[in-house]
Amino acid sequence: MKIARIFAHRVELPLVEGSYKWSGGKSVSVFDSTIVGVETDCGLVGYGEVCPLGPFYLPAYAEGVRAGLRELGPHLIGFDPRELAKLNHRMDAALKGHPYVKSGIDIACWDILGKVTGLPVCVLMGGRFGESVRLYRAISQQPPDEMARNVAEYRKQGYTRFQLKVGGDPDQDIERIRQVRKILQPTDRLVADANTGWTQHEAMRVVRAVRDVDVYIEQPCLTYEECLAVRRHTDHPFVLDENVDGLDMLLRAKADLAMDVVNLKISKLGGLTKTKQVRDLCASMGIAMTLEDSWGGDITTAAIAHLAHSTPEEFRFTSTDFNSYVTVSTAAGAPQRENGFMKASMSPGLGITPRGEVIGKRVVEVV
Repeated sequence: MKIARIFAHRVELPLVEGSYKWSGGKSVSVFDSTIVGVETDCGLVGYGEVCPLGPFYLPAYAEGVRAGLRELGPHLIGFDPRELAKLNHRMDAALKGHPYVKSGIDIACWDILGKVTGLPVCVLMGGRFGESVRLYRAISQQPPDEMARNVAEYRKQGYTRFQLKVGGDPDQDIERIRQVRKILQPTDRLVADANTGWTQHEAMRVVRAVRDVDVYIEQPCLTYEECLAVRRHTDHPFVLDENVDGLDMLLRAKADLAMDVVNLKISKLGGLTKTKQVRDLCASMGIAMTLEDSWGGDITTAAIAHLAHSTPEEFRFTSTDFNSYVTVSTAAGAPQRENGFMKASMSPGLGITPRGEVIGKRVVEVV
């Protein structure tokens, strides 16, 4: 079996809430997502998805996915999509960096492997742990009382994990944390995610001001060194995200005792193959994980579900269902939220079928 064609579709994903806001005044109302297809010489097709959170979050942007596929694709024609380690080695040799470009291809090849073997991706990635995957809800940055109202509404839908988008004015952020925690149950988990938005002194003020509040602090500052300094001045559980983009940074953070939880995003790490490597190492070192991606729709949500469902439950802090944040369904068979949880499909591969009438014509085709 050989790769005969790599193609892509561009899909716009409008948000149910109208917009999504986080630190530094950044916001998005419509996400630009790329659905990637890998076709074999026997006609079998696997699918992946890459949806950067705008060009101002990580070193990734939507048009860069498509441009990268045109550059990388010709180097992969003729390779066996089932040989995932070999394929990733080839991608890294043909295109230095740009892990997000490689992510969609890698996911699509896992989809192919599942279809060939007749197994769900989660089984191929280690097995299916538990009956379902617990979800968190990201709460777009708004005035404190509005964020508290949003949390209350989502709690009625079954969510018990909440990720507050802070990283703005420290005084407002302190109030955001306090107001939301006040309406939650003791068993609920609250994460204050600054997305690198505070300077070090601002982060120090916030963690000191909420030292009596049950809250996790996530990625307060831009650099790893700043985050580590904050970590060493608080006893709040600590989450790293943007700084951990590979095994080297994970090992450094573990040696420094820099976090209690790490956020693993599939496209940030370069696909399911490399995320699985990091995931398995985290589990062996006893580090809990948020398992997700930067953004996406049905196909990204399916990939997240398989990654999370194949992770031992004691190390699975939370995940997310991005397809519930958007108004467009791009694929049938994707996981759907049920009372704050989702399940990976039991069908072969990712278990999804793209909706041709939604994804439209191909915008990239490499043969």
